[in-house]
Amino acid sequence: MSPSISDFPKALFEVLETDKLQRRFLEALVEFQNVERGSLWIKRPDGYQCIEATGDETDRLAGFLVPKGKPSIVGWVIENGQMTIAEPGKDKRHFKEAESGMDVKSTLILCYPLVLKNGDVYGAVEIIDTAHGGSRLNLSREYLELLEEFVAIGSIALGNALAFADQKKETQKLKRILGEFRGETPLVGKSPAFAAALEAAANYARTDFPVLVTGESGTGKELFAREIHRLSARKDKPFLVQNVSAIPDTLLESELFGYKKGAFTGADRDKIGLFEAASGGTVFLDEIGDMPLALQARILRVLQENEIKPLGGAETKRVDVRVISATNCDLPRAIAEGTFREDLFYRLNVLPLRLPALRERAEDIPELLDYFLARDAARLGLPQKTFSPKARRALCQRPLPGNVREMENLVRYLLATVPGAVIEDEHIPPPSQPSQPGQPRQPATACAPLEPAPAPDLTAYTWEELERAYALALLERFKWNVTKAARAAGVNRSTFDSRLRKLGISKDE
Repeated sequence: MSPSISDFPKALFEVLETDKLQRRFLEALVEFQNVERGSLWIKRPDGYQCIEATGDETDRLAGFLVPKGKPSIVGWVIENGQMTIAEPGKDKRHFKEAESGMDVKSTLILCYPLVLKNGDVYGAVEIIDTAHGGSRLNLSREYLELLEEFVAIGSIALGNALAFADQKKETQKLKRILGEFRGETPLVGKSPAFAAALEAAANYARTDFPVLVTGESGTGKELFAREIHRLSARKDKPFLVQNVSAIPDTLLESELFGYKKGAFTGADRDKIGLFEAASGGTVFLDEIGDMPLALQARILRVLQENEIKPLGGAETKRVDVRVISATNCDLPRAIAEGTFREDLFYRLNVLPLRLPALRERAEDIPELLDYFLARDAARLGLPQKTFSPKARRALCQRPLPGNVREMENLVRYLLATVPGAVIEDEHIPPPSQPSQPGQPRQPATACAPLEPAPAPDLTAYTWEELERAYALALLERFKWNVTKAARAAGVNRSTFDSRLRKLGISKDE
């Protein structure tokens, strides 16, 4: 039984997917007019393209493009925004090449413009009669007026769906681009020292032995750990991170091993620890040199027996995890001073991986500079900038004791404070002053006063751009510890969390 024309809006709006919506729209119109063919056309910069066709011999029509400037019925309707009735054999507007190869040609065409709510015409729909003399089309005035109303409704729905589909494609494209620009420091570089570290990481990924990553602060130890996991057979399992120095010693044990209900005051339920949660995957222990001695013995048992015992528990549990650890400490010296267990060191250091400092891979600096500039401009939604030749030379010669992380933060500062499209050498702040003789050297991560730099033109940015840059800088400074970042910003954590959500900031963006 054929649907009545009054059923059309309900049938149309039950469909959400764009491709199904345009097919139902077209098939309903063809069925209401009791004809053989129909086609949907969209205006493109280079002409008018068929995006949907129904009926016999129309397979070759989908995707067909009528070149701009060539006479066509759909082109006339789109450009004039008016419905028309045309006899292809007599009408000079008919683009006969569209039916090339079809055994049965059209005899009468009813064509309506597709119009958005704001009045813009974006396409056309053809209802095509192939019967002798165009005898099937109902061309009574009342029927055509009623049909025109429903075409208007359908064209708005379809236009919105097509616009959403285009936006979705752009969003997916942007996500693919941003997928290459992760929030962490990237593995970018081709220098011999860096290439050797990458090759070692790839070799280590083929095994399950523990890896100890060493290197100065800011050389990318966590990124290399992630790369080893990504290349390993465990890549589809969890990769969980614990910075040993980031939480108090009293909490670290429960974070790693979990606890049973009643193990201590406030333990009102069982909690799974990091090693159990990562079973089948990889656990990355950063700043392993800061682990308290009492806890080192428990880590040693995990490595030796693949067993854990939650706090307050009576039974051990088997776990299957690979342990990758990292430190910028001199562990042999810590062993000599009695602050690190020698047996644990040898268990962790089965596969040693030393990462080169930036000064050992100076030829990678230009590529890293361009990468950070492009990545963070995309993340912040800011216009792309470039370095002038003089600025690039200055940055390549600049001492960077904080290594790649320091360079990354410097590029972010320049991106946020330079209003123009080109970063000049005068925009670059002076480096931190070295320690005077007899004074202790500040660690690379410590804040050191800079010489006064030219005040940036903050009026060149929107409030949201400045707030976003400020929030990201705080999070990077405190290694994405939201509580510490909120405290530094002078607001409570819930307020800071709310602002991050409003700005669309997350650690995985």
